[in-house]
Amino acid sequence: MSGIIRWLVGTAIAAFVTFSLFVMMKILITGEFKPQTKVENASFEINPKVEDIKVAVRETKIAKISKVVTPPPPPQIERQQAAAPTVAIASLEGAIPKFETPKLDKQSFKIAVSDRDAQPLVRIPPISPPRAEKSGHCVIRFDVSPEGQPFNIIAKYCSGSVFKRPSTKSVAKWKYQPKIVDGRAVSRAGVETKITYRISDERGKIIPE
Repeated sequence: MSGIIRWLVGTAIAAFVTFSLFVMMKILITGEFKPQTKVENASFEINPKVEDIKVAVRETKIAKISKVVTPPPPPQIERQQAAAPTVAIASLEGAIPKFETPKLDKQSFKIAVSDRDAQPLVRIPPISPPRAEKSGHCVIRFDVSPEGQPFNIIAKYCSGSVFKRPSTKSVAKWKYQPKIVDGRAVSRAGVETKITYRISDERGKIIPE
């Protein structure tokens, strides 16, 4: 019921506004049209007179140049000349003493090389993964061949999976001095190393793990 009442009230208001606009337009149309008088062309002069600009001339007076007296040159200092030495230079004279060359037995002569563990020669740093959002590290375990080449490379622990692949690829490019036992190069098993990645933000501050 309330919807019908609102519709009737709205229709009445719209009809009244439409009728009012119609009456106003009729009044405006039925009025007499009076043409406006034509305005004569107006002319204006801008800067009718040209003013002469006076250029200021700067007068420069040159002062009288006084005569400058050149100072005398500095006095010459006499230098003492070194006297020639009167004592003869001592010379060392002597003959090379004669000695007998030692005789070495090829069968009994051996060069002993001390034992040593595998030592790193070349370590190529890994490429930091672009998907890493913070710093991290990896513990890599591998063996060293008698030629000094790492093999059996395993990522024992990594703080993030993104660091595993670049760490193993980096260790594969390393070079070691092989392990020496009784003068012979042998393989070395169970070498462990820790590779650390430092990731920084846009301001250069290190992002912790």
